[in-house]
Amino acid sequence: QVQLVESGGGLVQAGGSLRLSCAASGGTFSSYAMGWFRQAPGRDREFVAAISRSGGSTSHAQPVKGRFSISRDNAKNTVYLQMSSLKPEDTAHYYCAATPRRTPSLIKNGRDYDAWGQGTQVTVSS
Repeated sequence: QVQLVESGGGLVQAGGSLRLSCAASGGTFSSYAMGWFRQAPGRDREFVAAISRSGGSTSHAQPVKGRFSISRDNAKNTVYLQMSSLKPEDTAHYYCAATPRRTPSLIKNGRDYDAWGQGTQVTVSS
């Protein structure tokens, strides 16, 4: 079972940028599709972005499209979430997740991911 550790969160002003990283260990990283999710207080967890095993296919949720970008480096066993033009509504705890499932399209449902990190907090001040 792969283990995931997120880093890179913090406090940033609106309009700023952050890059989240998620380091994987204990498994064959390139055999997992990866996703980023977030959860704000009092709200359900929501899908942010996903990336295929090779990195050749990505998907981003509408609220972050054009501002966030998911990528991965299989040589470093790491997936990234580059976040730009941050807004206060992006404030949340961000989690990365891994799934070995092979599906025709990228998975956006958190229930279909098998491994999760503990997350990293992102706070955007106005």
